[in-house]
Amino acid sequence: MPAAPFPLFSRRSGPLDALLAEADRALRVLSGNATAGRPNPASAEELPTALSDKEKRHAAGLMRVNHVGEVCAQALYRGQASVCREPAARALLLEAAAEEVDHLVWCNQRLSELGSRPSLLNPVWYAGSYALGVVASYAGVPRNLGFMAETERQVEAHLDGHLQTLPPQDERSRQIVRKMKEDEAHHRASAEAAGGVPLPAPVRGAMRAMSKIMTTTAYWI
Repeated sequence: MPAAPFPLFSRRSGPLDALLAEADRALRVLSGNATAGRPNPASAEELPTALSDKEKRHAAGLMRVNHVGEVCAQALYRGQASVCREPAARALLLEAAAEEVDHLVWCNQRLSELGSRPSLLNPVWYAGSYALGVVASYAGVPRNLGFMAETERQVEAHLDGHLQTLPPQDERSRQIVRKMKEDEAHHRASAEAAGGVPLPAPVRGAMRAMSKIMTTTAYWI
């Protein structure tokens, strides 16, 4: 067979492709069309427990806060990974980001069961967290991973608080939160083992202050 008169068209991927891929991912997350890679830990055999209207509103508020936290976490880690040039650290960040997507899908499913919805401010949370992740990554791999570890440490404490205040009979929400807490502890330990260093006290304090603003707002909006 004679050779083709012209070489077959070949296109190299570039920065624009990566940007479009991230935009597509963000739209799927924010529109509720993201899919989890793991099954929901809320057992299918565990039937929804009757909650009073007050308990249902409180549980929904907490799960909305948790959903916002997962929107922020996976956006943060993808932002960090986008400019991280160390392959092992980048892989660690992307793995954690994927598990955070699982969490937000589970939280979204529980919100639907409770007759509620995610935060209306999720686009703001996502954009801010992604930008923060990009900035954090320029501090170098040890601080980049230290930022991940500190984020997870604060999230663990936050989830502990939710386990104490969720309605005692709301076992479906509790199963989700317990699995999330287990994953966050693994993320923290992985970041520390990979060389993450403790962040300065003022940075840790600023992170707690920002988290407080976010969680207080997300409970209601």
